Amino acid sequence: MNWPLIIVGLVALERYAELLYANRNTRALLREGAHEIGRAHYPLIVLLHLSWLIAVYALADKSAAPAWFWIAIFLLLQAARYWVLATLGRYWTTRIIAVPNAPLVTRGPFRFLRHPNYAVVIGEIAVLPLAFGEYAAAIVFSLLNAALLWWRIRIENEALDTRK
Repeated sequence: MNWPLIIVGLVALERYAELLYANRNTRALLREGAHEIGRAHYPLIVLLHLSWLIAVYALADKSAAPAWFWIAIFLLLQAARYWVLATLGRYWTTRIIAVPNAPLVTRGPFRFLRHPNYAVVIGEIAVLPLAFGEYAAAIVFSLLNAALLWWRIRIENEALDTRK
């Protein structure tokens, strides 16, 4: 069984569905007077995530089963991801959308972390390659992700600091 194809394919489908949801939310928020900030980094984030999925599949031993422990951790991260999505609801997007006069979300996972979705992404970027024994990919993509998140979080924090 080609486990890498099945697992990476399912993750890719999940990401595609999330993009559809995020784009719908983004369009609705923009119609309501919100605006996007920090647009320059977004194509790099898309490229990173696409490259990450391609690398995980390309580097995987197609005849070997994954390390199910890491798949279980990845599934737990998905539960955390959906907790974030459910908490933000119509405000969840993949872009930084500034919504005038919107209150700062402090319930759900936001009680514990200012950016819980980024904590999930940090875990995902490392864990999925580890499920296939790809230690170098886990390290390289984690470092690239850290650089992009450093850039993005600075921009997002500036936008959030105007809301209380």
